[in-house]
Amino acid sequence: MNHAIRHEWVHVSYAETSKISETYGFVGSQGSVNLEGLLLRPQQGAGDTVFLMMHPASTLQLLPLPAAMAQAGHAVLCMGSRYAKNDTALIYEKVALDLNACIRHAKERLGFRNVVLLGWSGGGSLALFYQSQAQRPTITATPAGDPVDLKAAELWPADGMVLEAAHRSRARCLADWIDPSVLDENDPDRRLPEFDLYAPELAVQPPYPRDWLTAYRAAQVARVARITARVQETLEMLRKRGTAELERGFITHRTMAEPRFLDATLQPNDRPIGHCYLGVPETVNSGPVGLARFSMLRSWLSQWSLEHSRADGETCARDVTVPLLAIEHTADDAVPQPDMGLMHAACASADKQFERIQGANHYFKGQPEHLQQAITLIGDWAGRRGW
Repeated sequence: MNHAIRHEWVHVSYAETSKISETYGFVGSQGSVNLEGLLLRPQQGAGDTVFLMMHPASTLQLLPLPAAMAQAGHAVLCMGSRYAKNDTALIYEKVALDLNACIRHAKERLGFRNVVLLGWSGGGSLALFYQSQAQRPTITATPAGDPVDLKAAELWPADGMVLEAAHRSRARCLADWIDPSVLDENDPDRRLPEFDLYAPELAVQPPYPRDWLTAYRAAQVARVARITARVQETLEMLRKRGTAELERGFITHRTMAEPRFLDATLQPNDRPIGHCYLGVPETVNSGPVGLARFSMLRSWLSQWSLEHSRADGETCARDVTVPLLAIEHTADDAVPQPDMGLMHAACASADKQFERIQGANHYFKGQPEHLQQAITLIGDWAGRRGW
């Protein structure tokens, strides 16, 4: 049945105790965190379960999935974190507090009995990070040492979880995508020719030799580690100064040099080659929307550092015991092919299900039939649990 749906603006507000304001406007700087979102639900017949979608740095109400879910009879709450549309200063530990406020709001103010986290793309690892801390809280400070006490926050666990087209973490994606040829972070034109993926004179071509690829991956990790070391040194320098200067921003050049977007033999699936979810990989590599292009010091440690970021979906899934549905898109042009299976396998839940939608790309672009498959999978899974 194709239900008529209604859209309701949702405002969630709660007290902010952090001493550092990281966002512009009325999001933390005036003593409270204000979050905005959209509730989509059928005009008649909505149940007592809501699917809550949050991405750490984006808004999701314009994706095709939420409206299609509502037309199929489900309530969907799309909420933005305090860092919506700007991840420059994003702190995952604070996003967890945002998500907690939204779950509480959905139950206490909107009247839903059950909240199912629907983690799309980067929302998947966020959902797993949140749920792991709600079930077994351990964090009392950010990776930079600033107090954010998730143990004392008494996070409300969700009742279930759906992962769709989700990657394991932003930090892992960056480590896989960053351009290892860059020698000087202040001069991206100084590059190692043997790792300059898009250079016409590069000695290797797809399918890339295994020994070259191993060295390439190691160089990517090493570059991330160098940036992390510089971030830590700068934070320590600012602390020792003892002034009111607490943060600095910086640029990370060339962050889309992922060989698998040029080589179909690497983590093979149905994705198009020479393309990624943001367009032409070579253009994205130096473009303004590249992953981690602009960052603050604390944010780098929380979301981009392999050593420090806690929002790793595979790791967090080991503490998650609520029912889980994981849906892989086999033509995903963003998420690495193994990620969905790894998170599903790691999940500690005794009630978990893994599905694939053959030929689906990351956003269901031009794929209404594939979108409908997702709606059916989610609806059937939820229905069997009385949701």
